[in-house]
Amino acid sequence: MMPQISFDKAVKTLGTWRFWKELLIMLAGMLMTAISVYYFNLPLDLVTGSVAGLAIAVVGILESIGIVAKVSLVVTIINIILLILAYFLVGGNFGIKTAFCALLLGPMMDLCEAILPYEKLIEPGATSIMGDAWIDVVVFVIVLSAAQAILFRVNASTGGLDIVGKILNKFFYLDIGTAVTIAGVVVCLTGFAINPFRMVVLGLITTFLNGVAIDWFTVSLNRRKRVCIISDDYERIRKHIIEDLVRGCSLYPLEGGYHRDRKVEIQAILTKEEFGNLMNFIRNNDIKAFITAGNVSEIYGVWREQKSIGSKNKKQK
Repeated sequence: MMPQISFDKAVKTLGTWRFWKELLIMLAGMLMTAISVYYFNLPLDLVTGSVAGLAIAVVGILESIGIVAKVSLVVTIINIILLILAYFLVGGNFGIKTAFCALLLGPMMDLCEAILPYEKLIEPGATSIMGDAWIDVVVFVIVLSAAQAILFRVNASTGGLDIVGKILNKFFYLDIGTAVTIAGVVVCLTGFAINPFRMVVLGLITTFLNGVAIDWFTVSLNRRKRVCIISDDYERIRKHIIEDLVRGCSLYPLEGGYHRDRKVEIQAILTKEEFGNLMNFIRNNDIKAFITAGNVSEIYGVWREQKSIGSKNKKQK
């Protein structure tokens, strides 16, 4: 059954900055996705492991039997079918954000076509925007993977094969990553219906590179600093982290191994900017401290997004 959402709760949600911020992020992410597909994938007729790739193969097959169809329309139809299947087979827990984004791709491709058709950007005799298929693939992968990583930040995705992956996960007990990979490979192989062997291999390589690039962008966007500080002046450092950086921290009592003296270690998870601010504070105040820092790409639990420095102090005044 569809979850029941009260009118008051819906109005309250629409009135929050978080709702509109995430909506803008999803629109921007899907526009980037549409640009990558329309300008750098569609001209090549490259069948990659995605719903757009499947739509290109379907349109090519239809054209071979005399039926003309637009890739953007086929993308929308496939996504609608997948969403319906997901609702009945998976139970609808694929998320409203994913459903929203999945239905945006086709219309946004049409928007790109209305503003600037890719045919105007292709030189006579060429089959790609950049004049070289490999360069187009690189640009396509970079833009698409960046868009997907941005969508992951707000717990959304482009849908498509993610939904197929969840269906395979439920009925065949496959790991979700494995299920999506299998679905992507199968879609790439449908390229044999319209493309030569070389282009099918290029589609498989593009799909692989897209997965690698998504991981890199996701890690980069989520990267934080795990900072460990040992100092006799730990109380000043703690106050700076709590009151100025508006971050939490943990205090751990420890015993030195050489002199057996008692110390306190401070640990905190900070953004890159906050870490730089903390290091400047320690240097400017001539605080003697032993500091180690490492990158953290995954954080679970309560962790607020970055706040302006000194925001808490301003509220207290």
